[in-house]
Amino acid sequence: MRRRDFIKATAVSAVTWPLAARAQQSTNKPIIGFLGPVTAASQSRWIEAFVSWIAELGWIDGRTVTIEYRWAEGRIDKAAEIAAEFVKLNVSVIVTAGVGPSLAAKRATSVIPIVFAVNSDPLGSGLINSLSNPGGNITGLSIQASDLAGKRIELLRSLVPKVTEFAILANVADPGAALEMRSVQELGPTLGLTIIPVEVRKPEDIETGFAVLQGRAKAMFICADPFAYMNRPRIFAQVAAARLPTMCDLKEYVLAGGTLSYGPNFADLFRRAGDYVDKILRGAQPSGLPVEQPIKFDLVVSVPNAKALGLDVPANMLALANEVIE
Repeated sequence: MRRRDFIKATAVSAVTWPLAARAQQSTNKPIIGFLGPVTAASQSRWIEAFVSWIAELGWIDGRTVTIEYRWAEGRIDKAAEIAAEFVKLNVSVIVTAGVGPSLAAKRATSVIPIVFAVNSDPLGSGLINSLSNPGGNITGLSIQASDLAGKRIELLRSLVPKVTEFAILANVADPGAALEMRSVQELGPTLGLTIIPVEVRKPEDIETGFAVLQGRAKAMFICADPFAYMNRPRIFAQVAAARLPTMCDLKEYVLAGGTLSYGPNFADLFRRAGDYVDKILRGAQPSGLPVEQPIKFDLVVSVPNAKALGLDVPANMLALANEVIE
């Protein structure tokens, strides 16, 4: 078997390897605690990017390192439980994504290094002191979602140039999503837009929020967080009924029924998180590793979903898109 094929097979099998079997491994190897914010199935592409890259750096799961996977399934309370479990296991480093899970890990330990592969606003949420000097035991990659809000609105407006009433849906229990919502609400009036918030905290709030919306908006901006990701089918069932063009951050939202997505390439971010893990396992301190930002961004457009709403996707948008779903 070629080395790359072995690494890929390892990345896939490790996600579902029974915990009992993994517990029998030697404890002499460093342990990476992987706190997945959603589920193994939904993060498989990103896990493969991370595991494949650290293997290239010499950290092969089951040989030179042990990776313990746990899945929060979009729940902050479960993320806190997992973080506490990793502390008891005395893992060498915790890898996670999202503001909520990152905060849960930081609250659980001030000693074990933490690497966030994706974080919407680590500075605004109080996770770090600064991007260049994070301080403490946590570092990683920030997507600065608040800074991207303007670009996402610009793209959505180019699809519906005459619309001035935008709804914004956010799980306000997640600090990152709440910050992004606030940024959009502040930016909207400067662009001549009326921003109508739809605040959710639990799945039942989705239907309630859309019922209150009652046609007041003609397009929707969806703030990213693990809760929204886990509830994509439920959200887009309501989006379809309300006939709203949408802007999201990931292709998975477009595949669930969205119109556009624009944001960092998550696979690349998880791969780069592997660089942080490599440095930490070789002795570096998180406080001395500056927080980096995305270098790859993806625009995904669904032509069928746009046409279902009676919209023609502008030619310049199609030319800019990294992927056009026909």
